[in-house]
Amino acid sequence: MTEIDIKNKFPEFETELIKEILQNAVIRDYMAGDYIIQTGQYFKHSMLIYEGVVKLYREGSDGNEFYLYHIKSGEPCALSMNCAIRQERSEVIAKAVTDSTLIFVSSSMVERWMLKYPGWNRFVLDSYRRRFEEMLETIDQISFRALDERLEFYLKRQREIFGSNEINISHQQIADELNSSREVISRLLKKMEQRGWVELHRNQIVLKPEFK
Repeated sequence: MTEIDIKNKFPEFETELIKEILQNAVIRDYMAGDYIIQTGQYFKHSMLIYEGVVKLYREGSDGNEFYLYHIKSGEPCALSMNCAIRQERSEVIAKAVTDSTLIFVSSSMVERWMLKYPGWNRFVLDSYRRRFEEMLETIDQISFRALDERLEFYLKRQREIFGSNEINISHQQIADELNSSREVISRLLKKMEQRGWVELHRNQIVLKPEFK
């Protein structure tokens, strides 16, 4: 990984900041399905997503998932920053959705760079703002939207995250993230297919141009 590589992913970073990242950060690769953070784990580093997509969610005592949001290439994990700085245990699970490369930065560096580099300061504050807005959207979907509307919103968000109309996901995975059942999700997807919005394949949903 070079200075140019990091600049391409994080264009707001100053040159000196990028040099410090390369000197001090830890870079790790994860395969799709790998757990990065577990509930109750002390997390002493903040993570930046260099490549790939990571899902954050909570898990109830009954094993059901409560989906929070995805983080993609070029974004930080705001919750990991908070846990690292406050030295608290994580209350969420982070899992690689695709093969991913992550950059881990110590909490002391995060705090020092906030004072030293305006680009880093804006990057961190913007990430908190985006995550807060996404959390509000999630709460809005759960509280005020019917399940069919939540499913449409979810698929549009997946298209945005992965940059593709081909969503590689099972009906059961969608049901888990929307806190529903596979049968209900399959029935709603079938209705969307009949409307000409999607094509359904095994573990894949293709969003058609009519789905806007």
